[in-house]
Amino acid sequence: MDHDQQTRLRKPPTDTLVVRATRPTDCEELAALACLPGYRWGTLRLPYQTPEETRRFIENRPAGSVSLVVVLDGRIVANGGIDCAGGRRAHAASLGMGVHDDHQGRGIGSHLLSELLGVADNWLNLRRIELTVYVDNLAAIAIYKRCGFEIEGTHRDYAFRDGAFVDAHAMARVRR
Repeated sequence: MDHDQQTRLRKPPTDTLVVRATRPTDCEELAALACLPGYRWGTLRLPYQTPEETRRFIENRPAGSVSLVVVLDGRIVANGGIDCAGGRRAHAASLGMGVHDDHQGRGIGSHLLSELLGVADNWLNLRRIELTVYVDNLAAIAIYKRCGFEIEGTHRDYAFRDGAFVDAHAMARVRR
């Protein structure tokens, strides 16, 4: 295994998924990903993210955070990360992720989430993983629930998206 600690998964015979650490050189592809309407719809990102903004975000990640990309046939099709809390919340982290518009519904998000939770459980010893998801993102909510996340509450008018306010669920997975 190379220095990126890559994990390979065979999908349909012609497709190879590679999950690896995010690199600063990924900034062009990640900016393009973040600008896709379907990807952006599920996040807090604004339209027209630049590669320079993305590079700064990658290079300024806090110590202890994990940032992964999923590469399919040489193209980044998903990304996600874990940001660990500190102090009295050192047992907790927040999680965020997104999948390319053309690759949703193919199991890529589930695979990425599984990889992120594996790092959280087996390498960071995190007990609590938190996330926020828009209430109308039913596919994401279903994936999170399958992985043990529960809805803990709802934030009313959480964010302004596409001309209207939208609610979001606070979800968490707590390992006992």
